[in-house]
Amino acid sequence: MDYNERGNISAKTLDLNRARQSLIEEFQAIMWYDERADATSDKELKDVLAHNRDDEKEHATLLLEWIRRNDKALAKKLEEIIFKNGKLEELWD
Repeated sequence: MDYNERGNISAKTLDLNRARQSLIEEFQAIMWYDERADATSDKELKDVLAHNRDDEKEHATLLLEWIRRNDKALAKKLEEIIFKNGKLEELWD
Protein backbone atom coordinates (compact mmCIF):
# COMPACT_ATOMS: atom_id res chain seq x y z
CA MET A 1 0.00 0.00 0.00
CA ASP A 2 1.21 3.45 -0.84
CA TYR A 3 0.45 6.13 1.72
CA ASN A 4 1.58 9.66 1.08
CA GLU A 5 0.52 10.73 4.57
CA ARG A 6 1.69 7.69 6.53
CA GLY A 7 2.74 9.64 9.61
CA ASN A 8 -0.67 11.28 9.89
CA ILE A 9 -2.91 8.24 9.39
CA SER A 10 -4.71 6.69 12.36
CA ALA A 11 -4.50 2.99 13.15
CA LYS A 12 -8.21 2.65 12.28
CA THR A 13 -7.70 4.19 8.84
CA LEU A 14 -4.69 1.98 8.21
CA ASP A 15 -6.71 -1.12 9.12
CA LEU A 16 -9.56 -0.01 6.85
CA ASN A 17 -7.04 0.54 4.06
CA ARG A 18 -5.59 -2.92 4.63
CA ALA A 19 -9.04 -4.49 4.47
CA ARG A 20 -10.03 -2.50 1.37
CA GLN A 21 -6.82 -3.41 -0.44
CA SER A 22 -7.33 -7.05 0.50
CA LEU A 23 -10.89 -6.84 -0.87
CA ILE A 24 -9.54 -5.49 -4.16
CA GLU A 25 -7.07 -8.38 -4.29
CA GLU A 26 -9.82 -10.94 -3.60
CA PHE A 27 -11.88 -9.54 -6.48
CA GLN A 28 -8.82 -9.67 -8.72
CA ALA A 29 -8.36 -13.33 -7.80
CA ILE A 30 -12.03 -13.99 -8.58
CA MET A 31 -11.56 -12.42 -12.01
CA TRP A 32 -8.42 -14.46 -12.70
CA TYR A 33 -10.10 -17.73 -11.72
CA ASP A 34 -13.13 -16.87 -13.87
CA GLU A 35 -10.89 -16.23 -16.86
CA ARG A 36 -8.87 -19.40 -16.35
CA ALA A 37 -11.96 -21.57 -15.81
CA ASP A 38 -13.56 -20.08 -18.90
CA ALA A 39 -10.43 -20.60 -20.99
CA THR A 40 -9.74 -24.24 -20.20
CA SER A 41 -11.39 -27.11 -22.03
CA ASP A 42 -10.45 -29.58 -19.28
CA LYS A 43 -13.62 -30.23 -17.21
CA GLU A 44 -11.75 -31.34 -14.10
CA LEU A 45 -9.49 -28.27 -14.13
CA LYS A 46 -12.51 -26.05 -14.80
CA ASP A 47 -14.19 -27.48 -11.68
CA VAL A 48 -11.09 -26.95 -9.53
CA LEU A 49 -10.71 -23.36 -10.73
CA ALA A 50 -14.41 -22.65 -10.10
CA HIS A 51 -14.08 -24.07 -6.59
CA ASN A 52 -11.04 -21.88 -5.91
CA ARG A 53 -12.89 -18.85 -7.31
CA ASP A 54 -15.79 -19.47 -4.96
CA ASP A 55 -13.40 -19.67 -1.99
CA GLU A 56 -12.19 -16.20 -2.98
CA LYS A 57 -15.80 -15.01 -2.95
CA GLU A 58 -16.10 -16.16 0.65
CA HIS A 59 -12.91 -14.26 1.52
CA ALA A 60 -14.24 -11.13 -0.21
CA THR A 61 -17.54 -11.39 1.64
CA LEU A 62 -15.81 -11.71 5.01
CA LEU A 63 -13.68 -8.66 4.26
CA LEU A 64 -16.70 -6.67 3.14
CA GLU A 65 -18.49 -7.54 6.37
CA TRP A 66 -15.48 -6.45 8.43
CA ILE A 67 -15.34 -3.18 6.49
CA ARG A 68 -19.09 -2.66 6.96
CA ARG A 69 -18.70 -3.09 10.70
CA ASN A 70 -15.86 -0.57 10.81
CA ASP A 71 -17.00 2.08 8.27
CA LYS A 72 -20.29 3.63 9.38
CA ALA A 73 -20.80 5.64 6.19
CA LEU A 74 -20.36 2.56 4.01
CA ALA A 75 -22.62 0.55 6.34
CA LYS A 76 -25.34 3.16 5.84
CA LYS A 77 -25.02 3.01 2.03
CA LEU A 78 -25.03 -0.78 2.05
CA GLU A 79 -28.20 -0.75 4.15
CA GLU A 80 -29.84 1.68 1.71
CA ILE A 81 -28.88 -0.21 -1.46
CA ILE A 82 -27.97 -3.88 -0.98
CA PHE A 83 -30.72 -6.46 -1.47
CA LYS A 84 -33.24 -3.85 -2.58
CA ASN A 85 -35.54 -4.55 -5.50
CA GLY A 86 -36.28 -2.17 -8.30
CA LYS A 87 -34.17 -0.29 -10.76
CA LEU A 88 -30.68 0.75 -9.76
CA GLU A 89 -31.41 4.30 -10.82
CA GLU A 90 -34.03 4.44 -8.06
CA LEU A 91 -31.40 3.63 -5.43
CA TRP A 92 -28.92 6.46 -5.93
CA ASP A 93 -29.19 9.99 -4.56
